[in-house]
Amino acid sequence: MSLFPPLDPREAGLPGSGLSVRAWRAVERVLDRVCGVRDNPLRQLGALGFYLFWLIAVTGGYLYIFYDTSVDGAHASIEALTHEQWWAGGVMRSLHRYASDAFIVVIVLHLLRELMLGRFRGFRWYSWLSGVPTLWLAVGCGVIGYWMVWDTVALFVATATTEWFGVLPGFGPAMVRNFIADGAVSDRFFSLVVFLHIGLPLIILLAMWAHIQRLTRPQTGATRAVALWSLAALLALSLAVPALSEPPANLTRLPATLPIDWFYLAPLPAIYAFSPEGVWIVSAALTLLLGVAPWLPPMKRPAPATVSPENCNGCRRCFADCPYAAIAMAPHPDGSGEIAVVDDDRCASCGICAGACPSATPFRSTQRLVSGIDLPDLTVDALRNELVDALQTAGAAGKILVFTCQRGAGLGTRPPQGLIAFGLPCAGMLPPSFVEYALRAGVDGVVVAACPEGDCEFRFGVRWTQERIGGEREPRLRRAADRTRIAVVHASREERGALERSIQAFRARLPAQGARREGAVAEVSFGDEEDGQ
Repeated sequence: MSLFPPLDPREAGLPGSGLSVRAWRAVERVLDRVCGVRDNPLRQLGALGFYLFWLIAVTGGYLYIFYDTSVDGAHASIEALTHEQWWAGGVMRSLHRYASDAFIVVIVLHLLRELMLGRFRGFRWYSWLSGVPTLWLAVGCGVIGYWMVWDTVALFVATATTEWFGVLPGFGPAMVRNFIADGAVSDRFFSLVVFLHIGLPLIILLAMWAHIQRLTRPQTGATRAVALWSLAALLALSLAVPALSEPPANLTRLPATLPIDWFYLAPLPAIYAFSPEGVWIVSAALTLLLGVAPWLPPMKRPAPATVSPENCNGCRRCFADCPYAAIAMAPHPDGSGEIAVVDDDRCASCGICAGACPSATPFRSTQRLVSGIDLPDLTVDALRNELVDALQTAGAAGKILVFTCQRGAGLGTRPPQGLIAFGLPCAGMLPPSFVEYALRAGVDGVVVAACPEGDCEFRFGVRWTQERIGGEREPRLRRAADRTRIAVVHASREERGALERSIQAFRARLPAQGARREGAVAEVSFGDEEDGQ
């Protein structure tokens, strides 16, 4: 049985193949056509979250300059800020409010996207688990922010929050009622509220920093287009529907109706619609479910990459290309230079490091090909052996060799006639020398089928593949390779038909056997007028 079958991801039962995922990807592709892949906001939700956090911090800092931390001055200072300098303070307040709402939306969308795509299990457990508290910390920060206004909404928030906490051990109805009784709320209390409203965002920032610690080159800033369009949308909303205060808090009574910010305050009306205990149970159950999700059900992780000290020369290419900072450099055991060291818990088993290793070349005249770093269950030696066997069995003449990503579009277990296909965990696992090796063996052409740009399961697999085959990144495809017989095709897992059409279009463009000319590597994306139809 082949170790590199050209799987169809849906038939293989790989994560992220359900109906909801296909619907989400369809929406992403629509936005790709409208905004471009690079500026699609749905493809940079994490970076957008960082951008919104800093926008909230800047606008909040401006508001704090004018805020009066006293019982009598809190509401009055915000009213003065909103109406007397509406052109600055009022806009800043509205921006602060709507950016905070957008922050919650982005966090939830980011969580749902990673959940649907199956990007929360295995080696990703740390990133997932460190991101879960951010949602609750943000909600808590928003609730405290409403207290600071000290209007009728703030009084409701204070009353509901203390009643909600009042059912917990250590709290009590008497203490909760006294907490908001007339005369019990002092200027010192507002100093505490401000301290909490500043302290919680710092904890959120720490959680966000921890969230990206296992990523190489994390994107912590939205692209310029996304940043500007997001700011423009929030500014337009702030001018059209400015954030305003309700009347000052009156501790003797609560109004019958109040406007509710459902992004932050949804749990509070729920304690009256159901019960405080019920809301605690639902909140705790949801938190527990999110916390244990990476291990439900238990999954068998593929073997992590291993390093061969005899073949690792410390070139640092695997270190530079690993998407998840799973590789570190250490002194070589023989005392000469450095050696790569793999952190098994962080390793994605994507094979990108194997594709980066200069010793992973099929031209090495050794009976067994052992590279400096490799996947123990899917070695480059096995790939070379299967490639040689396939070329000897099927014959190279008239054939096109296709390397597919098992997370992208596949060709099924029975590729169309005239194709020899191999499926790799990631297109980035393919050493460029294998492309030249196949061409020298006599195949008509070589197609590398990668995921679409911005949709790589392992973040950089598509980028590194393009740069290596394009001669821009080491290990690069040698100039001696006939680039007219090489194509990089981009197609997602739902686009098998488009992949097959692109391969047929590539076959039609191939020059006659033996004719060689200079040229760039062909690159095809689904939707191109020429090859996607």
